[in-house]
Amino acid sequence: MVARADGARLLSAVPSRYSSVARVLGRVLILNLVVAAAKIVFGYASGAISILSDGFHSLTDAASNVVGLVGVGAADRPPDADHPYGHRKYETVAAAAVNVFLLLVIIEVLRNAFNHLTGRSQPPRITGASFAVMIVTAAINLIVVFYESRAARRLGSEILLADATQTRSDVWSALTVIAALAGARAGLPILDPLAALVVAGFIGYAGFQVARATTGILSDRIVIGDADIERVVMSVPGVVGCHQIRTRGATDHVFLDLHIWLPADMRLTEAHRLSHVVKDRLISRYPQIADAIIHIEPPPKP
Repeated sequence: MVARADGARLLSAVPSRYSSVARVLGRVLILNLVVAAAKIVFGYASGAISILSDGFHSLTDAASNVVGLVGVGAADRPPDADHPYGHRKYETVAAAAVNVFLLLVIIEVLRNAFNHLTGRSQPPRITGASFAVMIVTAAINLIVVFYESRAARRLGSEILLADATQTRSDVWSALTVIAALAGARAGLPILDPLAALVVAGFIGYAGFQVARATTGILSDRIVIGDADIERVVMSVPGVVGCHQIRTRGATDHVFLDLHIWLPADMRLTEAHRLSHVVKDRLISRYPQIADAIIHIEPPPKP
C-alpha cells in the first residue's frame, strides 16, 4: 500500500524558481563578457600571456552561463509521458557541461604558456594599465561570486553554485596574475608564463569541484540523512518503526521513498490516514521534497 504526495505538489517545481535562476545567469553573463573582452584584448595588445590566459578563463565563464541558460530552460519543462519525474536534472547536466569548457581552456592556457617558456613568443609589455585591468576585473569577479553564491543558496541551484565556484577561481587566478605582472616588471619575465600555469591549476581545481557536485546528483547520492527522516517519522504517534529510507535528487528537488511499520491489526483506512500524516509531516519539515512514496507494512515478527 502506497501513499503519495498530493497532486498539487507532485513533481512540480516552482515556476518562478527557474526564471529567477535564468535572470541571475543573464546578468552574470553580461559581466563575464565584459571582463573576458577586457582581458583578452589587453592580453593580445600587451603580449602578457597571464592576462590572456585569465581572459580565456573568463570567456569560459560566459560560455558556461550560456550552457546554464539552455539547461535551466529545459529543466523548466513540466513532467511528460517520457519524463514522469520531470526535467530537473537537465540543470545538473548543464552544470556538468561546464567542465567541457574548462578542459578546452586549460589546453589553450598550457599551449600559450609553453610557447612563452620556450621563447617562441615575445616578452610582454607590462604597464600600469596592465595592473588596472586586472584589479578592476578582479573586483567585478568578486561581486559576481557574492551575488551568484547568495542566489544559489536562496534558489537551491547547483548551476549557480557551480558557476560561482568557477568564478571564485577567477579571483584567485587574477591575484596570481597581478603578482606575476609585478615580478615581470621588476625584471623576471618568466613569471608571466609561470603564472599562466598556476591559472591552469586553478581552472582544473574549479572543474574538480563542479564535477564532484554534479556527479553526486546524477549518481543519486543521498540528499537527506536516514536518521533525520527517521526522527520525523517516529514523531508521529502510532508509527512502530521505519526502514529502507532512500532519498535522491537535487538539494531543492528531492524524491523520497521509505517503508513504515504500523500495527498489524490497524484498520486499512486508519493506516492510510496515518501514512498521510507521516507524509505531511515530512514535507512540512523538508519542503524540498517533491515526491514522497510511503510503503505501509506490519512490523517484522520477533
